[in-house]
Parts: sequence; structure tokens; C-alpha cells
Amino acid sequence: MASASLQFFAFILAVFGVFGDIAATLLPNWKVNADVGSNIITAITQMQGLWMDCTWYSTGMFSCTLKYSVLSLPVYIQAARTTMVLSCILSAFGICITTVGMKCTKLGGDTDSKSHACFAGGVCFILAGIFGLVPTSWYTREIISSFLDQTIPESSKHEPGGAVYTGFISAGFLLIAGVIFCTSCFKKQQGAWIYPPKQHHFPSTEQESNAGYNLQDYV
Repeated sequence: MASASLQFFAFILAVFGVFGDIAATLLPNWKVNADVGSNIITAITQMQGLWMDCTWYSTGMFSCTLKYSVLSLPVYIQAARTTMVLSCILSAFGICITTVGMKCTKLGGDTDSKSHACFAGGVCFILAGIFGLVPTSWYTREIISSFLDQTIPESSKHEPGGAVYTGFISAGFLLIAGVIFCTSCFKKQQGAWIYPPKQHHFPSTEQESNAGYNLQDYV
């Protein structure tokens, strides 16, 4: 019962991680540059994401430009696109597999099949968390290195946006969920390895009948 509740908790974390992963992939605010200028009326906020760049004016105007050319993008953005998409796909597969393997569901057949499915889903969550953690860390490193560079003007420097923090949190949720699913599947098997079942030896009826027959011969 406790293991089923723990798996359900991990499943909730994984669902939040999947939605956060998808949101972080699509949001345009991976890095933000706020340029107030001399007049608050002309203040603008420039945001850059994996797929588009957006500009928000204080007057309420909002415009975005898609990044059509892939080869013109920096390497860390190309890698972030690929790994975040892989993270979304793996986490979605993990949701489908763990739905079959969870102990609180009636899908997946016997206990061994459900344990294997649950473990496979946990591995998918762990890989999705790693694929989501790598691009956010690399992207944050590029932002910080360019922010500390003295040769870059202040107007061209950026800070990490909300999508980066969303990606970090979602990757953490997926990693925790994957570890819980993987460990919950092997608790019962590990106990069986440590404490093997006792084998009861019962004398065969054939030996008893033969012994009785031999005793009768001596009487």
C-alpha cells in the first residue's frame, strides 16, 4: 500500500514535470533584457527563446519573430532544441508506460510485467530529466559568461528568464519521479534475494509404504 502511494506521488511529480518541460520548450523567455532607457514610456523588454524572439513595449505592443534558420543559430541553442524535444518525448513515453506499470492500476498483466513496465517508465523519466537539465545548464552558463564579459555593452546583456527556471524545476521533478519508480519496483525482489523462501521437505509416501512393507516381512 505504501509503495502504491509512493508511485502515485511520483506519477504526479512526473505529470508536473512533463507539462513544465513542454512549457519551457515553447516559452520565448529563455533570456530577458530589460532596457528602460531615459523615459519609462519607451521602455521595452526583449526576450529570446529557442524558437522565437519577442519584444514587449510598455505601451502594450507585443511582437515576435520566429527563428527559421537553424544553421545560423549558436550551437548551444541548436543543442537545447534537440535535447528539450527529446526530453518531452521521453517524458511522454514515461507517462504512458508507468500508467500501465503502476500498482494502483489494473493494466499490464501480472506483477512481474507491471514491475518491468514501471522500471522502464522510471528510466524514461530519468533520461528525460537529464536531457532537460543539460540544455538549461548550458544555456545559463552562456548567459552568465556573456553578462560578465566586459567587452559586451550593457544594452546587449541578458539575464536568465522564466523558461530556464521552469526547465530546471521540471528536470528535477522528472529525476525524482524516475528514481522513485525504479527503486519501488526492486524493493520486493531485493527482499526475496536477501531472505530466500524456506523450502519444506516432506517425506514421500512411497518411501513410507516401502518401509512399512519391509517391517512386515520381519514380523
